[in-house]
Amino acid sequence: MYAIPHKNRGGRTRVLALSLLCLCLMTACQKGNGEAEAKAKGENKEQGPEAIPVEVAAAARRPIAASYSGTAPLEARAEAQVVAKVSGVALRVFAEEGQAVRAGQPLVQLDAARAALQAAQTSAQMRKLENNYQRSRQLAEQKLISANDEDQIKYDLENARAANRLANLEVAYASVTAPISGVIAQRMIKPGNFVQINTPIFSIVDDSRLEAVLNVPERELATLRAGLPVTLEVDALTGRSFSGTIDRVSPVVDAKSGTFRVVCAFDGSGLLQPGMFGRIRVDYDQRADALTVPRTALLEDESDPALFVVRGDKAVRVPVKLGYLDGQWAEIREGVKAGDQVVTAGMVALRDGSTVQVIGQPGREVAKAEPAKKPAKDN
Repeated sequence: MYAIPHKNRGGRTRVLALSLLCLCLMTACQKGNGEAEAKAKGENKEQGPEAIPVEVAAAARRPIAASYSGTAPLEARAEAQVVAKVSGVALRVFAEEGQAVRAGQPLVQLDAARAALQAAQTSAQMRKLENNYQRSRQLAEQKLISANDEDQIKYDLENARAANRLANLEVAYASVTAPISGVIAQRMIKPGNFVQINTPIFSIVDDSRLEAVLNVPERELATLRAGLPVTLEVDALTGRSFSGTIDRVSPVVDAKSGTFRVVCAFDGSGLLQPGMFGRIRVDYDQRADALTVPRTALLEDESDPALFVVRGDKAVRVPVKLGYLDGQWAEIREGVKAGDQVVTAGMVALRDGSTVQVIGQPGREVAKAEPAKKPAKDN
């Protein structure tokens, strides 16, 4: 039998010992990593789910109004285009843009020389025929002229009188006057210009009272009525509001658009001017003690209105019955009571029963669960 040399047997023994040592070290490392991983999982399980940060506001009682809002441009109550009723050269112009005028006030004087001559001519002809008519009546009483001749002279006299009145009217038309009271919005004539008949030469607006016409959906027909207060805000006058009233309401609903006309009236002759674009609000009902929450707390589901209420460290989804919506506030008729903390921000990530952490209120922060203490080992 062949015997292994003593030298080779010792080397193999050392190799075997080193292999056993490496195997023991690898086993120990794997055991240590497994214990650390299990420990971490246990701690996460003991701490529970992570809290979702939210902002809250308390449901409170405050006055709230039911209103309708719309937009419309302001219009003057009356507007007139001043036209020349006769042709002629403008000798003098008495009004400028921005000037207030009264009804009947002269604005332009046209050259009336030709009309004045014609008026004088017709006046002379009229006086001649009046004398002839007086003589014809005397002759008719003496049976010296026929009734037909007397009637012809009478007819000629009436015709001359009408011609004279027309000539005098032409003279009067040479002085162009304001048809309404208001402010000159535009002047389209200068002294020396030749003016054609029926040509617009001035534009006048009555800005003492301004109007805005709203086209309101037919569902509001029963709520809007004449006399209700109206609030107006215009882009040109930021930070200011103006009061008015509903002047009249059309009782007819347009079949094509499903709307009816509501005319709102405002005092003019001040900062408000025709042509300004305004935002109009009509308050048609008031509640002095309504339970309200911020509108940001409402979940975006009009068919099933709801919100989240924080109870303890949980967010609970609560269906609600809405009342009036007024600006940033919403009236809650059912589902929430005064003092309830409703979520106003952070509800996107919430589900019914989610754990929450209220931002800005340290006393309401959710405390993380402490890991359970391990029992001491006996020595």
